[in-house]
Amino acid sequence: QVQLVESGGGLVQAGGSLRLSCAASGGTFSNYYMGWFRQAPGKEREFVAVIDRSRGRTDYADSVKGRFTISRDNAKNTAYLQMNSLKPEDTAVYSCAADTRPLSSRSATNYDHWGQGTQVTVSS
Repeated sequence: QVQLVESGGGLVQAGGSLRLSCAASGGTFSNYYMGWFRQAPGKEREFVAVIDRSRGRTDYADSVKGRFTISRDNAKNTAYLQMNSLKPEDTAVYSCAADTRPLSSRSATNYDHWGQGTQVTVSS
């Protein structure tokens, strides 16, 4: 079992940057794929980015590719989401998720462990 806690959300102006952190405990961190998802009010939860267990392979939603960067520091049991060139449409609750081997790394239903989420608001 692993527990996840997100931090780093806040309010920024369009074009600004934020770095989200996801601190993990209670498991062997390097055994988990780490994903970031987001959900805006009235909209479905959507995939943002994922990083594999230890090799650093990544995947991104088209909407954030080139602007967001996912990373992990296994020594610190922490995953990160660096968000640059933020747009108002990026406004959402961002959650991190973990699974040892998700059947589909882009599908939220395939992750067993979730943090509580952190609010990101981008003003125009």
